[in-house]
Amino acid sequence: MSSISIIGLGGMARAIATRAVQSGNTVEVIGRDAAKAGALAAELGGSATAGAFGATPAGDIVVCAVPYASAARVLAQFGDALADKIVIDISNTFNADATGVLTPAGTSGAEEIAKAVPAGAHVVKAFNTVFGHVLAQGGRLDVFIAGDDADAKKRVSTFIESLGLRPLDAGDLAAARWLEAVGPLLIGLANHGAGFNISLGVTIAD
Repeated sequence: MSSISIIGLGGMARAIATRAVQSGNTVEVIGRDAAKAGALAAELGGSATAGAFGATPAGDIVVCAVPYASAARVLAQFGDALADKIVIDISNTFNADATGVLTPAGTSGAEEIAKAVPAGAHVVKAFNTVFGHVLAQGGRLDVFIAGDDADAKKRVSTFIESLGLRPLDAGDLAAARWLEAVGPLLIGLANHGAGFNISLGVTIAD
């Protein structure tokens, strides 16, 4: 099992933390509001604890579960406390009406976030193609990942598998550009008849 710290107290953070605790991982939740972080940890039960915002996260894997607009700024506040950590970026970069992405051509939110962490940290994109409420419902879903460090991706894949999910490697961190473009696709499908109780997956033919 893995040791996980989750920065953020929103719906996606709660969904990941819930499945992580239920599957036997050690989980720390971190938020600016210490009282809310403590309340979430108590609600999660099991191994869950609340960490201090800006302090060194207890987990070897740190899930950044805050909106893209604030992700780089939040991670920068942790500074060298993230050295040698694996940082999972789950953010989506779509614009206000979800018709496109905010990042310019030739980069991704994950690549920009990677600039905000110490050189020894490894950013892996994951979970951004799964709606939080769908993740919370349970079931085996596909989770696409991208990253430049093979060992970091292997460890993230192990964590994802522990949640009862299937990790699918999309390539290096630059592939996050295409994973983030899935955000507007999912919103478009949801708004045009599919509804929001959907997930994106891959069928591997024999």
